[in-house]
Amino acid sequence: MTDQAVAPPTKLDAAVFKIAGVVVLGAIMSILDITVVSVAIPTFQSEFNATYAEVAWTMTGYTLALATVIPLSGWAADRFGTKRLYMLALLLFTLGSALCATADSIEQLVAFRVLQGLGGGMLMPIGMTIMTRAAGPQRIGRLMAVLGVPMLLGPIAGPILGGWLIEAASWHWVFLINLPIGAIGLVYAQFALPKDNPQPSESFDFIGMLMLSPGLALFLFGVSSLPETSTITANKVWIPMLLGALLVIGFVLYSFKPKHPLLDLRLFRNRNLAVASISLFVFIIAFMGAGLLFPSYFLQVRGESTLNAGLLMAPQGIGAMLTMPIAGALADKIPVGRTVPFAMALIAAGFFTFTQVGTDTSYWLLCGSLFVMGLGMGGTMMPIMTSALRTLGSHDVARGSTLVNILQQIGGSIGSAIMSVILTSQLNESTPIPGMVDEKTGKPVTEAGAAIASQHGAQLPVEPSVIERGLTFVADSFATTFMVAFALVLLTFIPIAFLPRKRIPAQQDAGGDDAGRVETPVMVH
Repeated sequence: MTDQAVAPPTKLDAAVFKIAGVVVLGAIMSILDITVVSVAIPTFQSEFNATYAEVAWTMTGYTLALATVIPLSGWAADRFGTKRLYMLALLLFTLGSALCATADSIEQLVAFRVLQGLGGGMLMPIGMTIMTRAAGPQRIGRLMAVLGVPMLLGPIAGPILGGWLIEAASWHWVFLINLPIGAIGLVYAQFALPKDNPQPSESFDFIGMLMLSPGLALFLFGVSSLPETSTITANKVWIPMLLGALLVIGFVLYSFKPKHPLLDLRLFRNRNLAVASISLFVFIIAFMGAGLLFPSYFLQVRGESTLNAGLLMAPQGIGAMLTMPIAGALADKIPVGRTVPFAMALIAAGFFTFTQVGTDTSYWLLCGSLFVMGLGMGGTMMPIMTSALRTLGSHDVARGSTLVNILQQIGGSIGSAIMSVILTSQLNESTPIPGMVDEKTGKPVTEAGAAIASQHGAQLPVEPSVIERGLTFVADSFATTFMVAFALVLLTFIPIAFLPRKRIPAQQDAGGDDAGRVETPVMVH
């Protein structure tokens, strides 16, 4: 049979779109859940009479569960099959959502969020594996553009949906909304996903699991505790970070010994995967960390409702929708090293506006900047992920997806922690108001704290000039934090400069730098 006879089609067909629909449903559930819950944190504080630090564990617990289960995804996909594992992940996530809605204490809610995270952690890497195997290396760019829709629109649609559900119904619906989606996804997956072809010959790396999963969980626990303590010298921060880092380093040194390690770091011998992974990691730290602060600016400085704050973020999603399909198609034809730098330039240009924000910055200017950033986002994230995965053989896609998702998770957690710590430390420098003490914390109320409270309807016995000074201080604190994020965005241009600028033939794409070990996948439809 000639090469031309077995060459995969370059356009996505109905069979691939049917599979992609299942994965997109799961991705929407997983990503929307993170952003929907983020806007519900103030509601959880009042409903459960808890402090911000206590309620923040609804996010941290979910993140730690993700970090624990993601490393197992590659092995489990090979051992049990992607269809069974994906349906199990959907079931766990949906069950966790139902239990979250029944929680009557903050402790219960955190525990049920962990169960949600165990399912959510597997949805993205297994979903990416299913889609990449279905499309083959020739069409991965187009397919990544399809998967990129929920990944980029989640942070925009989440605050809108969360704000509307909380205002129109109750916080319970933040979780109940996942039940019908999960049920549809399970039925859809049963009929749409191809039959499993598991490979049970590989042994499970127990030693690797005992080092990597607890190591990632401990490290991210320490990082996630930074905003609460505002210092890396706190025992709650540096001890778990150090122990976690030592376990992860131990795993890295060990992982080259077993034939089938829990996480196959040998894949980084593939230059394209290594460069794309570093680019994605730096990009996630820079953008995703600051991205969570955009709605906070509208809420705390401009006094908008959660629904309005979400709507003001919509231009970013619109921009991403316009460029993502184009970028996906181009990624299959033009080396990403020639397109991604231009998209990153758009992100940097739009981001700069937020380094200058004040208490009355024009909404037209802010929304226009978000739109430009969205245009850049649509041409950045998915092409980089395409570059990371398209050079892998069919057997290595599951493990490559796991690597990429772990880097995304760690990068997102580090970015969020860095930006939260900077913003918190800035706000803590605000001038205390004489005679005013917070009843919950016992600490003096600052001008910044009073200004934020007043933006949400609190009536405080202070002069209007105090509120005005506090609001200006809060706006300046956001601007300083965005300046740090902007510097990290500029730093992303360094690894992006090493992305491939020449087209690699299909046979080499599949085999990569490790062609002697990786089989060239031939997709027959």
